[in-house]
Amino acid sequence: MEDICAFALERARSSADYAEVKAERNSHNEFVLKNGKPEVSGFDKSLGISVRVLVGGSMGFASTNNLDRSNVTAIVDEACAMAKATSGLVKQPVKLSHEDGHEASYSSEMKKPLADVGPEEKLAALRDVHAGLPQDVSVAGSFFELYDSITEKLYLNSEGSHISAVVPRIGFFGFLTVQENGETSQVMLQKGASRGWEALREWDLEQYVSDEAHTLQRVLTKGRAPPTGPVDVICGPEVTGIATHESCGHPYEADRILGREAAQAGESFVSLDMMGQQIGSEHVSVIDDPTIPHSYGFYLYDDEGVPARPRYLMKEGAIHELLHNRETAGQLGIDSNGSARCNNYNREPIVRMANTYVEAGDWTRDEVIAETKKGVIINSFMEWNIDDKRYNQRYVSREAYYVEDGEVRHPLKAAILEVTTPTFWSSIDAVANDIGMFAGNCGKGEPMQGIPVFMGGPTIRLRGIRLGVAQ
Repeated sequence: MEDICAFALERARSSADYAEVKAERNSHNEFVLKNGKPEVSGFDKSLGISVRVLVGGSMGFASTNNLDRSNVTAIVDEACAMAKATSGLVKQPVKLSHEDGHEASYSSEMKKPLADVGPEEKLAALRDVHAGLPQDVSVAGSFFELYDSITEKLYLNSEGSHISAVVPRIGFFGFLTVQENGETSQVMLQKGASRGWEALREWDLEQYVSDEAHTLQRVLTKGRAPPTGPVDVICGPEVTGIATHESCGHPYEADRILGREAAQAGESFVSLDMMGQQIGSEHVSVIDDPTIPHSYGFYLYDDEGVPARPRYLMKEGAIHELLHNRETAGQLGIDSNGSARCNNYNREPIVRMANTYVEAGDWTRDEVIAETKKGVIINSFMEWNIDDKRYNQRYVSREAYYVEDGEVRHPLKAAILEVTTPTFWSSIDAVANDIGMFAGNCGKGEPMQGIPVFMGGPTIRLRGIRLGVAQ
């Protein structure tokens, strides 16, 4: 990939004000078990190269999966011609932030390389999960998928950057449906990491799936109606994570705030003049950090060659930093913070999250519960929604319990946390130290770009919340 990328960059820089080239090789495997029976598995590989140029304040982009010199010459010329053709039409010329060039090479360590694990062992791992389904639970249906990939990237730009990366990823995804007394409930299962086969041992999928099956059964058979009136709501790490991703991560994407995503992913209640504004309680800070080793959203340089670092989106309740790529940062006259990602060589990088979570506090989970007189603890969710400005949000519990006088009582059915984003963050008065991270695939862009992310945080408590009502 080295020679063809250097060739493409040299040709592009002769016609463009700025140029970047990225080559990417992907290998992907997936195995599926539906109700204990193997489905069609998938194996695919891809290799391609893309060129992006800036000419006269306009961007041009082109890509190909044919890496001979004639095809690469054609996409370079196409990208340059595209940029030149539109340079006189743009109302606001693109201005990229000034960034230093970097030379780097990095990878994510695998103790047991994915390439050393054959198809039989991977399918056997899924069979073990199915065999471990509890016999005392009425499982109406199951779907389990195990997938892995290795992505190799080479990035060059006209400012001197030369970055290579090898990132493996492994993931587990599934659905489990439980039926009791004529009622059904379903859980979506997901695990993910940037590492090798050793991740499966840590996940203990058999126990994970068994525990989730018993949780669904317990709620179906013993769950009661949630309390009415104001209560304290304790969110477990999973609920903290989804709320953080949806109501702090997405609305802090600078391209969304600047209106670039209005027709696709939506807008944001956050505006540029709100920087520094207190929107949450002083007890809460939110970080997006791509550099966490082995995390699902791991990277050390983004897809514009900018070094990754932790970004404090919210600091002690105040809006502190937005997620930027070089274009949004350049428009505001600041440096990019390395938030540009794309999911393949043939897609342009856009502003994305990586691993977004609430920073740990000083409380323990047990202390939060013990100090709650009347409340509801929501450990996990089965559905959620949020409006396109990320202001009104709703989370319906999968596992929830009534808390009275500092003790966890009976399970609850469909406890609904329905609040505005400012109310959610400003109501937090206790933050525990039990951070949990949860894998997800975040969608954004047109064409859609799904990317791996973590979302998480510790147990938190919201004071005086009136629960929503099931329709």
